[in-house]
Amino acid sequence: MTKLLEIKGLRTQFFTSDGTVKAVDGISYDVEEGETVAIVGESGCGKSVSALSILRLIPDPPGRIVEGEIRFMGEDLLRLSDVEIRRIRGRRIAMVFQEPMTSLNPVLTIGLQLTETLTHHLGVTEEEATERAMQLLGMVGISDTERRLKQYPHHFSGGMRQRVMIAMALCCEPNLIIADEPTTALDVTIQAQILELMKDLTRRLGVALIIITHNLGVVARYADRVNVMYAGKIIERGNAQEIYHNSSHPYTLALLRSVPRMDQPRKEKLEPIEGQPPDLARLDDGCAFRPRCQFAVERCASEIPPLEAVAGRHLSACWQSGELTGPLRKVS
Repeated sequence: MTKLLEIKGLRTQFFTSDGTVKAVDGISYDVEEGETVAIVGESGCGKSVSALSILRLIPDPPGRIVEGEIRFMGEDLLRLSDVEIRRIRGRRIAMVFQEPMTSLNPVLTIGLQLTETLTHHLGVTEEEATERAMQLLGMVGISDTERRLKQYPHHFSGGMRQRVMIAMALCCEPNLIIADEPTTALDVTIQAQILELMKDLTRRLGVALIIITHNLGVVARYADRVNVMYAGKIIERGNAQEIYHNSSHPYTLALLRSVPRMDQPRKEKLEPIEGQPPDLARLDDGCAFRPRCQFAVERCASEIPPLEAVAGRHLSACWQSGELTGPLRKVS
């Protein structure tokens, strides 16, 4: 398959009065055409900042992309002018944000917000844009589309607003959609509906998808490949099956143990990850997960392990990758 997106050595930092926050610290990964790639990790690990960096939406000041390449369809997005990157946002790369109520303008109708994108990027007439907007709402499962276009965001439920956001992402037929925690604040049933909808639409339309999530259940069902992030770095990478059945980093294993499982007894206790994520402005020379890791050795305090192959395309950044045994392994 052809690589649609290639990220190499991306570093995004925030310069604050308390120090330099290394939100994204040298990550590299790629997305192939039509593929679904997941970025997984706890809050504050750099997932959303990495996604905003792709679209160059980092607020400056205090944030800045200080190093790296983001090649999309062979073109380095970091070298484009502001005018050129605006032509790509929404047109070739679309984004579904975490909370649709804060992403949709509360004083504009749904129809205006959908048609504005179409007329701006595709240059269609108002009538053509309206017709296309109704088709999109129908595509994402919203009925009575003509009436719905005249309504405002507060007339829609949370799940319906997220469907509108997906319709907006699809309106210009992008090559890549970035979904940043697309099911935040939705109940479990609606979460499943939204994720099934996104997977079905991307498969049907041949659109590549990056899903940013902390929910490992999402990863198992919907992702082709997975990047696990911690403290601004990718610490494990592989396909979904490898991540679930042959995890090679203590953090990934601990994440799996903290998730409820249908194949475990109801009285089985979850085992949360002890401690707190590190302060990204005060990282030392060692592995950032060391204070929370039961497998840490002396070397972990002085050297950051590189992301290296465990088997084939399965990579892990841990000095103990080949030694992980015992109760943590019992996750498959």
